Formats: sequence, C-alpha cells, structure tokens
Amino acid sequence: MNTAVIFAGGSGTRMNSKDKPKQFLLVHGKSIIVHTIEIFQNHPDIDSIIVVCIEDWIDHMKDLQSRYRLDKIKKIVPGGATGQLSIFNGLVAAEEISESGDDIVLIHDGVRPLITPEELTLNIESVKEHGSAITCVRSKETVVIVNEDNKIITVPDRNRSYIAKAPQSFRLKDIISAQRKAISEGYTNMIDSCTLMQQYGYDTYCIMGNYENMKITTPDDFYTFRALYDARENQQLYF
Repeated sequence: MNTAVIFAGGSGTRMNSKDKPKQFLLVHGKSIIVHTIEIFQNHPDIDSIIVVCIEDWIDHMKDLQSRYRLDKIKKIVPGGATGQLSIFNGLVAAEEISESGDDIVLIHDGVRPLITPEELTLNIESVKEHGSAITCVRSKETVVIVNEDNKIITVPDRNRSYIAKAPQSFRLKDIISAQRKAISEGYTNMIDSCTLMQQYGYDTYCIMGNYENMKITTPDDFYTFRALYDARENQQLYF
C-alpha cells in the first residue's frame, strides 16, 4: 500500500490571512489543501491518504473531503505541538490502516499544490529501490554555511548542492521506527523527515523535482502560486 500523509497543520502566521489558515485560502474557489490532495487522489498508485489538520478545522476538512469526493482520505487526525509530532500523528494513523510491512508513505506539505504526478511516481520507485526518496531541486545559487557569528565557514560545490522539498518518502516501518526513537530521546522538533532519518543512520536518496514545487508560506508565495496555476491552466487549454 502507498499512503500519502499530508500535513495541513500550520496556522499560517506569516501569511497574514484574516480569518483562516493558509491551507484553506481559496484559489479559483478551491482551498489550497484541496488542490494539493487532488494530485494524490488522482494518482493511480496512491492507495490512501491521511490528512493531519489543525484540530479546530477538522470538521471543515471533512466538509471539503465530502464536497470534492476525496475518497482516498481514510483518516483526518489532529496535529501535534510541533511539525515533527504532527507528522508522527499521521504516521500512526497510516500504521493503523497498514496492510503490509512494506507499505510506502509519502510525506507532503498541504501547501505544496504544484507537485506533479511524475514526481509521485519517482518517489514510489525510489523507495522501492533505495528505501527513501527526498524530492529535491538543484540549487541555482551558491549555498554558504555560517557559524553562530554569521561567519562563512564552508561554501559547498554548487554542482552538488540541492534544495530539499517534498514529498519525502520512506518505508512506513522505517520512518515510524525512527520517529519513535527520536521522541523517546527527546527530539520532537526536527526540521523535516530527511533530517530525522539522517540522524538515525538511514541512507537517503534524492529524486529530481520541479522548481515550481513551492511551499506557500507568505503572501508573495500565494500570488506566485496563483500565477503559476493560471499558466498551467492556459497551457492545458491552448497546447
């Protein structure tokens, strides 16, 4: 079974939206989270979807599930105190519906609606071959590593520098085992699943993603997404 765990737990304080979290903002009459979920819903190799949601918005998410016939959603669960703990809640829900020890889980941000079906396929194929898949893009600019005084201490080779995005995908048994170990050792706020898996000695492999696969965090991101969405729609109509 291939399960998507889609994180829709952020409050969106950097978005400055008036009355709703960023994942529920509308683009062409449809919430950003629905735009995202539909990519997974329509992919033939995705069997089930778990949505991790702000607790006060779970009823709203259930209404969206019904309205848009998102029947691959099997559970909607509340988030935790941190992003890592929210993902853990989603992984536990995925474990509860699991049919096999070889299940694959794709962990994705609900506010990354420009993921492509091809990237989902590449994620699944990479996990089957390597045990992991981190969706990445090659860095277009030089990356520098600094110390606590902002002194540059390393300048990695740009040809080997990549930006990690999402989905980040693993065997369910591996990622949930690493999560439980981290939590038991007091690590509850790791930046992402790739970092966590590296911390516990798992090899991670990247697959090449698309630069449009942006995370909608600020108002600028929102307007950029809307423009890119319109461009895709126009290409579909006039190609």
